[in-house]
Amino acid sequence: MSRLPVSRLAPALASILLLAGCASQRADAVVASGPGFLLGLWHGFIFPVAWVLSLFMDNVAVYAVPNDGGWYDFGYFLGIVVFGVGARKTRTVYRTRVVRAGPAQPETVIIDQ
Repeated sequence: MSRLPVSRLAPALASILLLAGCASQRADAVVASGPGFLLGLWHGFIFPVAWVLSLFMDNVAVYAVPNDGGWYDFGYFLGIVVFGVGARKTRTVYRTRVVRAGPAQPETVIIDQ
């Protein structure tokens, strides 16, 4: 695996930070009585279903607005990454297949990855 040189990484990081500095949130999008951490966790967990439904139904959304801010966002993140779509365990399966060669060649082992 090759590493990105600093000369290519630094401008990309600087542009990401510059764009992040332009981000803002509307004041009416955060209310103290809005959905909190637990509902964010639930909404993150059901995100795949809610997303598909939101394509066909106008009254279904994947994110609750207004919400209580950072705790809802944290629960939503954990719901997607830890308990939802991102929680799938992946593994690499290596198979060994033996190919029998003709009489003139010795046995060859090929590993599929």
